[in-house]
Amino acid sequence: MAKLVKKLGEILVDLGRVKPEDVKRALAIQDERGGAIGEILVSMGACTRADVHYALGIQQGMEVVDLRTADVPAEALEKVPKSVAEIYRIVPLGFDSDGVFTVAMADPQNLHILDDLRFMLNCEVKGAVSSEKEVMEAIERLYGSEGETLEDIIAAISNAEGLDFDDAESIDLETLQKAAGQRPIIEFLNLILLQAIKARASDIHFEPFEREFKVRYRVDGILYEMTPPPKHLALPITSRIKVMANLDISERRLPQDGRIDLVVGGNPVDLRVSTLPTIFGESVVMRVLDRSVISLDLEEVGFSEAELESFRRLIKRPHGIVLVTGPTGSGKTTTLYSALNELNSVEVKIITTEDPVEYEIEGLIQIPINPDIGVTFASCLRSILRHDPDIILVGEIRDLETAEIAIEASLTGHLVFSTLHTNDAPTAITRLIDLGVEPFLISATLEAVIAQRLVRKICPRCKTPYTPTPEMLMELGLKPDEVEGRQFYYGKGCEFCNHTGYKGRTAIFETMMMNRELRELVAASKPTEVIRAKALEYGMHTLREAGIIKIFDGITTIEEVVRETLLEW
Repeated sequence: MAKLVKKLGEILVDLGRVKPEDVKRALAIQDERGGAIGEILVSMGACTRADVHYALGIQQGMEVVDLRTADVPAEALEKVPKSVAEIYRIVPLGFDSDGVFTVAMADPQNLHILDDLRFMLNCEVKGAVSSEKEVMEAIERLYGSEGETLEDIIAAISNAEGLDFDDAESIDLETLQKAAGQRPIIEFLNLILLQAIKARASDIHFEPFEREFKVRYRVDGILYEMTPPPKHLALPITSRIKVMANLDISERRLPQDGRIDLVVGGNPVDLRVSTLPTIFGESVVMRVLDRSVISLDLEEVGFSEAELESFRRLIKRPHGIVLVTGPTGSGKTTTLYSALNELNSVEVKIITTEDPVEYEIEGLIQIPINPDIGVTFASCLRSILRHDPDIILVGEIRDLETAEIAIEASLTGHLVFSTLHTNDAPTAITRLIDLGVEPFLISATLEAVIAQRLVRKICPRCKTPYTPTPEMLMELGLKPDEVEGRQFYYGKGCEFCNHTGYKGRTAIFETMMMNRELRELVAASKPTEVIRAKALEYGMHTLREAGIIKIFDGITTIEEVVRETLLEW
């Protein structure tokens, strides 16, 4: 007779993680809308996702382990390095009487972990279940603060057998797959990812050159080079990344894009992977989207009180187009998503179309662009208008067709947010005209253009006052008498900021709010210089001026503002 499996809701009630009435409510929602009971309970706030994982492990018949009292042998810890334990959120428990290696898991649903460990450890592996809190505490307690360093792992993989791939053209697929799954390669990549996420890196670059294979992180907009692995390991390392991202490891001639979902330290981390063939092998860039780091709160973006009040009034307008401009990596998407997050409510329907979808927000309908199958910004926008939205986000206006549909949406009573790649706010109008948009349509629909940049913030722990030289002030376009009585700061460098003097970034803004005079200039196709002069006359701060205010407030440095902005024309 088959053994009856207890229902997830019952297990959670027995564990004391949810109340019986919460389960009843969740079941009613499930009958009405469908979906997994665990996800419904989490969305209700009745329990955490970790609680659901724990209950699912029990439901699957896994052994429940109390890691606070478990006796973990030293040889088990030696078999699984700390970097692997942290990435996979596991605690090794050792071999059972049948010779099977057991690991306590915080996420028993992720069976890929067991597959990876079998391949890596070359033995049979089974999972037991423990709470996420116990797993993370046990890792710190058992392994201590000192884990393997990157240098240790590089030394190990330099001497590992079967990883010498100098002649990439002659390697067969089976050999490559085997190399990509070798323990030293997995350990190296896990530690790279772990260090990058802990350093709050936005990107990780793996770059092959003629005589070396560089690894670099981008932290707060600046690239830092890590200890490079041996050149002959470039192929197995890039192949391992491609395996994790479900890409074709046999295809090394064409660019590929994929994604990796991880949970590090209990936080979900989304890695966007892009490969590019070069003359010395494949270059790989991983974009790190750590949802625990990103704050989609308008209060945190970098607006001054006056700018924030003005921006809030702007985004509550019933229709029109709001553009945010700036180069790649200037924080445009974060600003717009912070606005959508604030506007997100039951009464408002918001639809976004992006390439790719960067932040997943409950309550928003989000559409990923896929030009390969004809899903473009323009084709999506046409369909979106038939779905009765109130607010639309278009990831980027790249062509005339997208611009025209955005204008059409605005004219029919929708509020449209989008981005453009221009250096300042007034130039956005020139860019739209260059795309072929009629000036009178821009004049009729555009509500505001916001240009922005990101500048690094001075580390709060090593912030030090100083007096800038006349030459430094000259770079800002300031005279010594204009800054009399002002205090300037810089970061000396400390452990907290990794001796850079900076910690985190904030945005500076140049906001051009449209009014009757500016609309008339745009409709009359006046030059950018004339529009800029009129906008300045009506109180627009340039990016340089906004940066100087941040310097005077002790938030950033002269060097940062000079690097990110230009002097006025």
